Amino acid sequence: MKNFNNRCQLQSLVTFTFQMTAFLKLWGYSRPTDRPDFFTPSLPPGEGRGSGLMVFYRRFLLLICIFLLLGCGYQMVGKETHVPSGLNSIAIPTFVNQTLEQGIEIPFTTGFLREFIQDRRIKVVDRKEADSFLEGVIKDFNIYSVAYDQSGLATEYQTTVVIDLTLKNRKGEILWRENDLSETRWYRVSFSPLMSESNRAAAIQQIGRFLAERIRYRFFHNF
Repeated sequence: MKNFNNRCQLQSLVTFTFQMTAFLKLWGYSRPTDRPDFFTPSLPPGEGRGSGLMVFYRRFLLLICIFLLLGCGYQMVGKETHVPSGLNSIAIPTFVNQTLEQGIEIPFTTGFLREFIQDRRIKVVDRKEADSFLEGVIKDFNIYSVAYDQSGLATEYQTTVVIDLTLKNRKGEILWRENDLSETRWYRVSFSPLMSESNRAAAIQQIGRFLAERIRYRFFHNF
């Protein structure tokens, strides 16, 4: 999910609102009777100038809010970065798989590439052109059953993946390192082997995406 922040300070709007309220109270409110318009509220019988003031105030505040939304525009929040100057591109080579789970490096590498490409604050390029390199090692993969049916057959499995990550510059110097990053997901098994395998693969992909999100935030906000 992205956050938005109006460039016009909310504090200024609040201050202006209170100033207008005070001004209207000092000026008073007299409803013209010969030419009703948008700012001329139609008051029910028995209601006086105080009710007219509140109606006028609400309509005036509504116009101010519309003006601010249309005129001031929005800016993206979270685009500020703490990446050192000179790091304008990154390469993410295929992760090294040190486990017995064949092919697990593919969804992890893909997840990290997708996360940085979609962010767009730094270019994802080939290793020959990159200012930095994010290298990953999948060092541990565990899977075991956690739930069973009445027959004692497993109905749910838990899978945990542990990885090491290292960010280097073009000179090979280590900029930062994260060891033993782990994440866990659960998936249910089915009578269909294909469905069970699909759920298993989806759980591994979710782990890769979640770890990629964590590292992206670490890269841009907590370097």
